[in-house]
Amino acid sequence: MKIGLRILLGYFLILGLSAWLILNVVVEEIKPGVRATLEDTLIDTAQMLATLVADDVAAGKVADSDLMKRLQNYAQRSIDANISGIRKTSLDYRIYITDIKGIVIFDSDGKDVGQDYSRWNDVNRTLQGKYGARSTRSKSEDEGSSVMHVAAPVLDHGRIIGSLTVAKPISTINPFIWRSQRKILQRSAWLWLSSLLIGLGFSWWLNRTLRKLQTYATSVENGEKASLPELGNNEIGSLGRALEAMRDKLEGKQYVEQLMHTMAHELKSPIASIQGSAELMREDMPAADRQHFLNNILEQNSRQRQLIDKLLALVKLEKQQSLDHVQVVNIPRLSALVTEDAQPGLLAKSLQLQQDMDSAITSINGDELLLRQALGNLLDNAIAFAPAGSSISLQTRLINNPDGTSSLQISISDQGPGIPDYALDKIFDRFYSLPRPHAAKSTGLGLPFVREVALLHGGSISVSNQVDGGVVARFCLSV
Repeated sequence: MKIGLRILLGYFLILGLSAWLILNVVVEEIKPGVRATLEDTLIDTAQMLATLVADDVAAGKVADSDLMKRLQNYAQRSIDANISGIRKTSLDYRIYITDIKGIVIFDSDGKDVGQDYSRWNDVNRTLQGKYGARSTRSKSEDEGSSVMHVAAPVLDHGRIIGSLTVAKPISTINPFIWRSQRKILQRSAWLWLSSLLIGLGFSWWLNRTLRKLQTYATSVENGEKASLPELGNNEIGSLGRALEAMRDKLEGKQYVEQLMHTMAHELKSPIASIQGSAELMREDMPAADRQHFLNNILEQNSRQRQLIDKLLALVKLEKQQSLDHVQVVNIPRLSALVTEDAQPGLLAKSLQLQQDMDSAITSINGDELLLRQALGNLLDNAIAFAPAGSSISLQTRLINNPDGTSSLQISISDQGPGIPDYALDKIFDRFYSLPRPHAAKSTGLGLPFVREVALLHGGSISVSNQVDGGVVARFCLSV
């Protein structure tokens, strides 16, 4: 499982658990909270009404009291109120009064006068001087039919002479409870969705950054040219820079060691030849032999100098992870420059250079000098192996790759003897070269140089035998 997905799952596990706990507490606490508020209101109302009716109850004038008549008629008043989007069209208080024995002497609904309420908690506890309240269902199987009753003592000079109860159905406050719960759940859903988007965004950013670092590490592992991507000024960026520094040190140490071995091996032969010639020249010999050994010393010295110069150029190129100078390179101009550089070799062997340029592409971005040197090396190889009086072909084509990208393919082919099978997988090895007809052995650094130039331009180089004879080198560059 990817680290970004792990972090995302952990994040949502914590978020989901926290949200569930919070929502469970909040949603479940809404109902008792609203009911507690209703009970508080009923207490105030009952206490106020008990004070107002105390004189009438003490005088035994409950039936003929104007106040009682007004209380009995209050429920018949019309009302149409909008309370935060919830419409109220009826008055829901029920008020009843009992005497000291718990017998109902007044009922605003007019239905239970004379009934014995002494066993109900609201009446019983109030008549005992305690706080009396109860919640009773009008339908035993329906929780929503509960009615809350809160009573207050009716006092006459500090003595309890009865009780007054104010009742209100719970169903009248349920719409407010449901609305609050619905809003909390809706906004919680939006919060969860926003958190999901934020989590996905963070996970995408983290995976994207780690994927860059992983791609870079894979390229290094495969020996490809790769520059450290922009990872930001954070822990991942610091890790990437540390990997880059470690890579430079390890590659530098390994490269120097390998370079010293190969260079010592390649210089051993010319040094031995120079030493042998010099030792022979100490003896008396004919002038012609002396001149021969002197020419051999100069030739081997020139070979060493050429070897070192090309090796230094290759080393510089191999250490580059990207191009230092990028410019728009005109393909016809580049072809003309390479042809001009090769004119002496072409004339010396009476070779014809046939060019076929694709008009679909006339320029690319790259380093003109490096491309000129790379194509020059390929053309020099073709000249060295081509039979005198034959022709060499230089073609450019725009190639559509399977992944949807395009490449510029520059092909250089000759009519020479071709590459032996045993050498096909070695021709890009450093210092490996094949015998050239009528020419000295090369340094074996030309094709490795061409490969490095191709890699720096996001391309590739391949050399293969043609069916009808000769060799074709295909130099591909990313467009």
